Amino acid sequence: MPVDTLTKTQWVYSFGGGGADGDAKMKNLLGGKGANLAEMSSLGLPVPPGFTVTTEACVHYYANGKQYPGELTDQLNAGLATVEKLTGKSFGDVKNPLLVSVRSGARASMPGMMDTVLNLGLNDETVEGLAILSGDRRFAYDSYRRFIQMYSNVVLDLEHHLFEEILDDHKDRLDIRVDTALTADDWAAVIKDYKAAVRDALGKPFPQDVQEQLWGAIGAVFASWMNDRAKFYRRMHDIPEAWGTAVNIQSMVFGNMGETSATGVAFTRNPSNGDARLYGEFLINAQGEDVVAGIRTPQSLTKAAREEMGDTAPSMEEAMPTVFQQFKTVVETLERHYRDMQDIEFTVEQGTLYMLQTRSGKRTAKAALKIAVDMAAEGVISRDEAINRVEPASLDQLLHPTIDPTAHRDVIAKGLPASPGAATGKIVFDSAAAEKAAAAGESVILVREETSPEDIHGMHAARGIITARGGMTSHAAVVARGMGRACVSGAGEVGIFPKEALFRVRGREFKAGEIITIDGSTGEILSGSPKMIEPELTGDFATLMVWADAARRMKVRANAETPLDAKTARQFGAEGIGLCRTEHMFFDDTRIAAVREMILADDEAGRRAALAKIAPFQKADFVELFTIMEGLPVTIRLLDPPLHEFLPHTEEDVVAVAKATGLDAGKLMQRAKELHETNPMLGHRGCRLGVSYPEIYEMQVRAIIEAACDIARDGAKSGKTAPIPEIMHPLVAKGEEMKYLRDLTDRTAKAVLEEQGMTIVYTVGTMIELPRAALRAGDLAANAEFFSFGTNDLTQTTFGISRDDAGKFLGAYIDKGIFDKDPFVSLDQEGVGDLIRIAAERGRAARPGIKMGICGEHGGDPASITFCESVGLDYVSCSPYRVPIARLAAAQAALANKG
Repeated sequence: MPVDTLTKTQWVYSFGGGGADGDAKMKNLLGGKGANLAEMSSLGLPVPPGFTVTTEACVHYYANGKQYPGELTDQLNAGLATVEKLTGKSFGDVKNPLLVSVRSGARASMPGMMDTVLNLGLNDETVEGLAILSGDRRFAYDSYRRFIQMYSNVVLDLEHHLFEEILDDHKDRLDIRVDTALTADDWAAVIKDYKAAVRDALGKPFPQDVQEQLWGAIGAVFASWMNDRAKFYRRMHDIPEAWGTAVNIQSMVFGNMGETSATGVAFTRNPSNGDARLYGEFLINAQGEDVVAGIRTPQSLTKAAREEMGDTAPSMEEAMPTVFQQFKTVVETLERHYRDMQDIEFTVEQGTLYMLQTRSGKRTAKAALKIAVDMAAEGVISRDEAINRVEPASLDQLLHPTIDPTAHRDVIAKGLPASPGAATGKIVFDSAAAEKAAAAGESVILVREETSPEDIHGMHAARGIITARGGMTSHAAVVARGMGRACVSGAGEVGIFPKEALFRVRGREFKAGEIITIDGSTGEILSGSPKMIEPELTGDFATLMVWADAARRMKVRANAETPLDAKTARQFGAEGIGLCRTEHMFFDDTRIAAVREMILADDEAGRRAALAKIAPFQKADFVELFTIMEGLPVTIRLLDPPLHEFLPHTEEDVVAVAKATGLDAGKLMQRAKELHETNPMLGHRGCRLGVSYPEIYEMQVRAIIEAACDIARDGAKSGKTAPIPEIMHPLVAKGEEMKYLRDLTDRTAKAVLEEQGMTIVYTVGTMIELPRAALRAGDLAANAEFFSFGTNDLTQTTFGISRDDAGKFLGAYIDKGIFDKDPFVSLDQEGVGDLIRIAAERGRAARPGIKMGICGEHGGDPASITFCESVGLDYVSCSPYRVPIARLAAAQAALANKG
């Protein structure tokens, strides 16, 4: 119960009866659900009255040893009194009971991650009052058994299956298959066993005091903010723990009061493909959890959707035509009001429509693009708003292969096309197995009877998801679409036997570990791995990218050193290469022997002889990249890793390499030992190699300039633009190092250009990846024409954390709130970011107009790109497949910066 405090804060906000204390702008305080309930009430829509306990109450609860604010009791009772007045019912009254739902509601939508309790306020006495009041004893007892089961699971922490087994036993005894066939007396018998199970498990009876029930449910909702699935979801979607959740307490309306009652979920547009048609499902004589949990297979909302799906059960449009027309008007009002596709929950109680929730609907990337572009074309939103409507990271869903339409499709089953895209992988039957296999680098398809919020980690790990039960708005479908995972739901013909680790369908048997493919766009499940095709980035995608490119300021380049990566980057709109790692080229089979020969050489002459063998390959590499990039800038990082990485380390490997190359095995082993370093990441690597062995960097600079000359010479004949090489020295820390390396580069380039009789524009710069380099950026800028922030290494050296080993403990740091995010995934803006700001300021002071960008993994992270815009960097560089993400994120950052 609450404790006394001195606060005068308003903790409770009422809604209903055509008015509300709050509105849609108060999402931070009331949560998304509470803010939108208030807004709908103020719009005069049919919303059951209720009140919201604020997110601040949740924050207070956790900050004060799980104690409620002192004034909450009085405010909550006042909120209840308002609901009682609006409904004409009383909470706990035996003859005219008010029943309520207790639901979570965070700022950001977290579907299924937190807890809900329905039908609260029922006990052994009020159930009789509800039976008389409704004139339907069966309905009253059905509601009571639902409440006991849900409350026992959510609040009393009893396993769901405990009650399912009791219910199944009763159905088997009565030879009944569906819940709706049980009578009032049948439900009374089930309830008796439910209460006995609670007493046996807890040693005390199921609570009959309605106030105890209410506070128990509020505490459970607050507690669910910190459950494992909610924490996992927050990490995945970058939702801060400090936000807390609101609690929405709302008078119950009943979709399970017979054939004129129903419940459902709707989207104002198709969340899978964005089509501007009403999309969703409903169930007659049911409550909301029946739809989203996949317990029963729901029916279509519209006649057209029913016919397309080949269903025989009547749609809502056909079964409840009058209510459907009212519903259609309401949802059209909501989309116009919010200017976005809405995800709506509703209930029909004996022919009367009630709206329970509206929110901006989760959608696939394909749908997001179409909805944004269509709404801009319709004049509902501006182009800038359309750009901001698409989550950059979601574009990843569109950038990967789909099943080739000409490929043979060995279709083994068909379900509902719940989330588009194709996925191939090994069959697994539980989330733990999915997570373990994914961690080992395997692709898996998670096959379940139905998913629940506890499966969130397995769904995230899987490439695709299959469920035997559930519809297009089930938990599996909604979460899969939000994650960009292909999903087939409601595949009822698939018989799943998890204990035997297999499923059976159409007379065939498929075991765990076998390869299957799912097509989330058609609902088909296929045996094997059919041929895939690359995506075509046209239509809505291309339109939005044109708008984004017009809005953004920063350029977007790609990290690429292979022809395939470079071509992919160009296809995705890269405006150059921001990082070409030359060491990757050294590992090629055609040159690794010469690299090892160079490392084993006893003197400079020997090293130069070996480097002469590598030089033609290096030049050919650069010719290819310059050709693909067609006059766009190409930043080439000279050799960076320590030399020991190119040598074999075990005796077995040494013998094998010696045999294959003709090199001396003893000398190989000896040299590997000599080059061994205790901490090679901070050792003899980067520009330190160029200082110790200048001939290595001379060879690379020569290859770059010769390649540029060849391309420029050919371009002069064909009219193509000359290449723009940017030569980058890694791991520079001192101005003196930069001067030495700049002199080496210019000296070598000048010699080549004199030999070739040509003039080539090239620039020389450095990678800022050490704190000292950032702090002394002015010294470096005296001889560096550009900075590229290597944020992978800058993060390592700033934190003193190895990204290769950090996975062993970073999870604990995130769980304990020490880190909000993995700093190798999203830039640490306070520490690493501050170094970047300092380097940018001091670099510009020493060399006005110096070009700056980042080329670490953060170059493809939207939050990090927003930071880069704020610092005024000229470009970001990322992996080829993240280029479109970076283009959109850079546009959103530029729009935000305009204010």
